[in-house]
Amino acid sequence: MENKIHRVAVVGTGVLGSQIATLAACFGYEVSAYDSDEGSFERALDDLGSLIERRGERPVVSVEEWDKGARKVVVCKELEEALQDADIVIEAVPEDVELKRGVFQRLDALAPAKAILATNSSSIPISRIEGVTTRPEKCLNLHFYFPALGTNMVDIMGGTKTTDETIKVGKAWIRSVGGVPLTVNKEILGFCFNRVWRAIKRETLYMWAEGFVDFRDIDRAWMIFSGMSQGPFGLMDNVGLDVIYHIEMVYYNESKDPKDHPPEALKAMVVRKELGRKTGKGFYTYPDPEYSNPGFLEA
Repeated sequence: MENKIHRVAVVGTGVLGSQIATLAACFGYEVSAYDSDEGSFERALDDLGSLIERRGERPVVSVEEWDKGARKVVVCKELEEALQDADIVIEAVPEDVELKRGVFQRLDALAPAKAILATNSSSIPISRIEGVTTRPEKCLNLHFYFPALGTNMVDIMGGTKTTDETIKVGKAWIRSVGGVPLTVNKEILGFCFNRVWRAIKRETLYMWAEGFVDFRDIDRAWMIFSGMSQGPFGLMDNVGLDVIYHIEMVYYNESKDPKDHPPEALKAMVVRKELGRKTGKGFYTYPDPEYSNPGFLEA
């Protein structure tokens, strides 16, 4: 299928938005980016660079190509400038449905009529956002994971009026940036792998908050079993504990099941600004978390 996307705009340049923009630039796309916080793109890239160096893992491309891609991204001071001539716009703002609806309303008004509007939401279906636009047939979920560390898979899910053509174009674009599209055929909160990951988060947070097991031993078990360089709590630190809390609240607000409510102990960490790697302290202390010590898995 002919690739119908040539110019990419990313709105929101935090941990994931900055990665999506850089990834697209690495694969030859013209990429513009916008964030109301003008310095967020540079800060996110600096943080990602130090993470890549510490972990010893390469992004989807070589580190050199990743750095070159980052320098190709045009960071705009005005949203209108970033959206000019875009074929696809990817929103990557915090996990709040009303915030996202407000952003989508602006994107719909300012982006070219041809543009696909995608949300990188970790849990919220596009059906809850599309109603503020005049182009629901061109709206969809595109949820990236962590391409800066080589995890290049993308959940893709349509809304109530998303056309088959929009899905096809989205899947073709994911493949064009070296990604594997994880197609969700019927709407479900959390999409494909993120719903699996969510089940792990919920159980491990419960075990920790209720005092059953120290979070370090949960991480040790996961690292030994999976061969990964960090466990669930290290992963949550890297995502950001505020993001984790908001995502868990999305699930709770959907089900109203007390078992789905994130632990108060997690909320307390968020209130204390212990958000993980981005603030220097979460479950672990950064930049040298305990799990990166070779002795962490020794008997």
